Amino acid sequence: MLGTILILIFTVIVVPVMSFYYGTPLNDIQEALLWKSGMIAFGIAIYCFIVGELTKNNSQTDKLWSTAPILYSWLITVDGGFNDRMILMSVLVTIWGLRLSYNFGRRGGFTWKFWEGEEDYRWEVLRKRPGFSNKWIWMLFNLFFICLYQHALIFLFTVPIITGLSASAPALIWADYVLAIAFLVFVVIETIADQQQWVFQNEKYRRINAKEELGDYAHGFVRTGLWSIVRHPNYSGEQAVWIVFYLFSVIATGEWINWSIAGCLLLLILFKSSSDFSEEISAQKYPEYENYQKKVPRFIPFTKF
Repeated sequence: MLGTILILIFTVIVVPVMSFYYGTPLNDIQEALLWKSGMIAFGIAIYCFIVGELTKNNSQTDKLWSTAPILYSWLITVDGGFNDRMILMSVLVTIWGLRLSYNFGRRGGFTWKFWEGEEDYRWEVLRKRPGFSNKWIWMLFNLFFICLYQHALIFLFTVPIITGLSASAPALIWADYVLAIAFLVFVVIETIADQQQWVFQNEKYRRINAKEELGDYAHGFVRTGLWSIVRHPNYSGEQAVWIVFYLFSVIATGEWINWSIAGCLLLLILFKSSSDFSEEISAQKYPEYENYQKKVPRFIPFTKF
């Protein structure tokens, strides 16, 4: 696990630097927007580290995962002069963010005491593992991975919006609207997947607390609906959302691979690693989970992936 984390931290430095120099260079306005919003992202990361250390709740970044991209996209859009493509992209990010915030909030992620709320269960598991049980090691992990790495990633998968100011960017065309529809479709898929998970877990714990027969809930994890097609339909939808978001930059720059691709690529790597860790925990908790892994693909229907 530690090796994976170190690789992730390494890639968040190398991939953006390499992609920054790939394709058409940024103009002065784009560079200024990238620098300004990047400094805001850094400030938010440091805030999450300090609050997380003081409260011992390391899900401060989780609270902002759905809201920070809304902030970045609209700040960039305003400073960019309300470019039409940027407005469309900001509206889409806002829809995505509001949906994700609702799902996070109903699980207890937000409270009026903003530093409290649900903590990701995986952090507690990781804190008990050799190496991470040392408080100084955990503090460094919180700083470099939970806060700096993840906020850098959030920022990077949002920055394709800056390509709307490319010199070669055309006015909105039919392809932009196709991408907007695709973006919304994947948001709907995420919504359905999260709702199916929510309904299953609520009913499971209701039966446990009422000391009723568990029946189909005895295996402990959801495996019906979208979850019978892929093991992580919510993750699949999330990755697809930001791949589509990157494709707006392809229209704006005329380049299939351009400087803003780093966030999209790093998100795919993160979700692979994150799902590995989640599935390791699930396999330990639920005896039937390994069989589920053999029968159902991870992210892409009808494949081995």
